[in-house]
Amino acid sequence: MSDFYHLSQLTEPDRADIIELNQRAAAFRSGEEDPERFRHFRLTRGVYGQRQLDVQMFRTKIPYGKLTAHQLAVLADLADKYANGKLHLTTRQNVQLHYVKLEDSIKIWEGLAANGMTGREACGNTVRNITGSAKAGIDPHEPFDVSPYVQAMFEYFLRNPICQDMGRKIKTAFSSSEQDSAFTYIHDFGFIPRLQVIDGQEVRGFKVLVAGGLGAQAIPAQVAFEFLPADQIIPFKEAALRVFDRYGEREKRMKARLKFLVQKIGLSAFLELVEKEGKAIKFQSYPIGASQVQQVVLPNEFHQYEATVSDPVKYANWLKTNVFEQKQLGFFGVNLKVRLGNLTADEARKLSDLVRKFAADDVRITMNQGLLLRFVRAEALPPLFNGLEALGLADPGFDSTADITACPGTDTCALGVTSSTGLARQLENLVREEYPHLLEETNLKIKISGCMNSCGQHIAASIGFHGSSLKRENLVVPAMQVVLGGGVDPDGTGQLAEKIIKLPTRRIPSAVRLLLDDYGQNADNQYFNQYFRQKGGRYFYDLLKPLADLTALKEGEVFDWEQSQEYVQSIGVGECAGVAFDVVGAIIGDAQKKLRSAEGYLSKSAFAEAIYSAYTAFVIGAKAALLARDVRCNTQIGILEDFQKHYVAVGDFFLENGGTDFVEHVLEVNQHEPRADFAEGYLNKTTAFLQKVIHLRESQLADKQVLENYRA
Repeated sequence: MSDFYHLSQLTEPDRADIIELNQRAAAFRSGEEDPERFRHFRLTRGVYGQRQLDVQMFRTKIPYGKLTAHQLAVLADLADKYANGKLHLTTRQNVQLHYVKLEDSIKIWEGLAANGMTGREACGNTVRNITGSAKAGIDPHEPFDVSPYVQAMFEYFLRNPICQDMGRKIKTAFSSSEQDSAFTYIHDFGFIPRLQVIDGQEVRGFKVLVAGGLGAQAIPAQVAFEFLPADQIIPFKEAALRVFDRYGEREKRMKARLKFLVQKIGLSAFLELVEKEGKAIKFQSYPIGASQVQQVVLPNEFHQYEATVSDPVKYANWLKTNVFEQKQLGFFGVNLKVRLGNLTADEARKLSDLVRKFAADDVRITMNQGLLLRFVRAEALPPLFNGLEALGLADPGFDSTADITACPGTDTCALGVTSSTGLARQLENLVREEYPHLLEETNLKIKISGCMNSCGQHIAASIGFHGSSLKRENLVVPAMQVVLGGGVDPDGTGQLAEKIIKLPTRRIPSAVRLLLDDYGQNADNQYFNQYFRQKGGRYFYDLLKPLADLTALKEGEVFDWEQSQEYVQSIGVGECAGVAFDVVGAIIGDAQKKLRSAEGYLSKSAFAEAIYSAYTAFVIGAKAALLARDVRCNTQIGILEDFQKHYVAVGDFFLENGGTDFVEHVLEVNQHEPRADFAEGYLNKTTAFLQKVIHLRESQLADKQVLENYRA
């Protein structure tokens, strides 16, 4: 176990963060701190509520995914002691620890701080982790190493007052070259390195993109500057953040991203505001030098290691797909395919030992949830392969069609709709077993998100999926929205995927077979996105449409992947999005649960139980609507009467069949015997009522997300 230092040995900012987190957590547990205020606070400290009650996900903030071997081992120790013994690598080059108790998050913070890491501003409405191409510094195509610029920007905005309470989060990426391996086009701020000769001297600078983003409404970033001198990138971003902080939406959370502000006022107007704001910022120029990051210590030469590999055929494929020559002569980068981004603590510790033996002390988390080892000498490749093979980390096909990206989905995320990880395992096996040639295909990517928010970056995939659901009568079927044609073209042009069709999630492997077979048989030396654009979305809709037929569902198709019980869609608040807890939405969810119970009773001919459950759903639904208008609720009859007064009587709610008395409408429950015909009719009335309440709530929220998916 790594040593975690005493608070007195930490930096003052880290010490202050730990003390404050400890104090406010204690106040929350004792009831002295409002839960919503505490949640906002803990998110900015990397502590994120899981789907499961009373446990947290702790997210680290690792700029451009750079770790030392020692830091990797420390994370493993923290995972063993305070989490579930696993490290999860994310598409934003972070490490997440799951199933953490609130009080243990403070101990994790101390362990991170003692070893040069942090969780500060890893979640919440802040400047999130700044990502960068994993190859930065060794990329043969790069004009210069962007690593110092990423590090400088990370340090500048960490704890910066400008970004502690913004309307929404900000995401930033640096690519190492024009190939845009960091997906700058889907970020709030994107930087691509360029060189320009000015007054006879070569000047470093960046192509700057702004206002991109994924989520429910994906928008590609726009070019703000074709070339901005390197000393201007931090002043520009600070001025831009000030504009966003002042003019950005705050009430309608789903419209509060930078992309919507720029969309509303236009890029030119936004840049004009940024220019005006520039007078008030701290630095007019902020030079950044190579000394911003430590120089790499090269590994020793190896002569004493046995060169015989454990599996020659696999080794040859591994060399072909996972290893590349660096721009530094005689050194190689070695990519590790980490399935679903999950490492056990023991695997991480043993990997850190391999790094110390065979590579530079500079591990990078890749944006497809893998790892990159750097500065490996040619003679070290065979023994390194043997060591990785023993850990299960030598699978060929890094960043290929078989290397599928997936967020945790319903495993741990409150916003997850379907099991992205379960589906990913199925598809990886499918590609590996049925399409082994695609282990060398790097222009066809598959990515999966558990919901539309795109943590798995499905919109930036050749073939992408996000969690959803379909309905057949009263049956809810787990589904995936299929999107096609996204990602970065070989020339570096970014593309957003196009929605095609929604399919039951159990049929997605069949959909992938159809897509891959069609592509293999009909594409004429085109990479997948070229073929997609040539054929058009309608072609692929027609290809997949037979799989959308719900009239003949098989029994297993009502289950999600790796589930053995009937699917129930339940969505929680996405805390990273900074959404306020919606009590009204939760109550509507309760009403729908009662209605589902009523339907269950009706199917069993338990009519009295069905009717009363439906009546209870009526009351709960009315209560939710009243709370939305700040009308206090007391007795059930009071709820019915107040609903009549505040909704029906004023013309804001119309009853079925032209009725005008809501109390009478509901209290038919005690006017009829519990027979089948009345039960069926009453349940139909309840269903219609709740649908109207839902529509009312949607108009009130205007795109806000709620605790339960009450449309299920």
